[in-house]
Amino acid sequence: MRPRRSVFAAIALPNVASPLSPALQCSVLVLNRHYMAVRVVNVRRAISLLFRELAEVIHIEDGQYLSYDFESWREVSDAKLRFQAADHDWLHTVRFQIAVPRIIRLLLYDRLPRQEVKFNRRNLYARDANRCQYCGRRYSTSELSLDHVIPRSQGGSSTWDNMVCCCLNCNVRKGGRTPEEAGMHLVARPRKPRRNPAINVSLGSQKYRSWKQFLDHAYWSVELK
Repeated sequence: MRPRRSVFAAIALPNVASPLSPALQCSVLVLNRHYMAVRVVNVRRAISLLFRELAEVIHIEDGQYLSYDFESWREVSDAKLRFQAADHDWLHTVRFQIAVPRIIRLLLYDRLPRQEVKFNRRNLYARDANRCQYCGRRYSTSELSLDHVIPRSQGGSSTWDNMVCCCLNCNVRKGGRTPEEAGMHLVARPRKPRRNPAINVSLGSQKYRSWKQFLDHAYWSVELK
């Protein structure tokens, strides 16, 4: 068997090398050997795993799970480029074009992911979908802050069930009071999510629709890298 060059010696081309390339902004769901979701990776990592024969593409078509290694996925990509080009994102090389896979399966890894969801700002914003939990409006991250429902001055803690996204106006209006004291109401009761809430953001996109069946019945924490 002739040695393979690094995959990105073949794939890192002028129109792909830019970090702003749309294809390189895609995410890929990674399953373990038993088809359980373990994490989300970027396209470079996914293609590298495929090229080194550590993973295979899982493609869902007409309700069936089809699996492909790197070379066979290249061949399938040729057909999809002719007939379904608009349905995929594409990596372009000097020799071929390859569709960005949505899901890959690790061939040897059979561990389960950690079930603990990290308590951090990104996951709080994702859980609340960037929506102020008092006025209900959606804002950009820069226009939001995090609010302690029961203020720290009254013994409130920094926990999943006591912190919510809050727009700047509502934050000022609420001040150091509880919602009841300020005459305000929460849109939803804050809870600790059962899986990484950032995944729900991706599931809102049509291109990641195929992830849903692997995540609906798995409460794993899918770690973003």
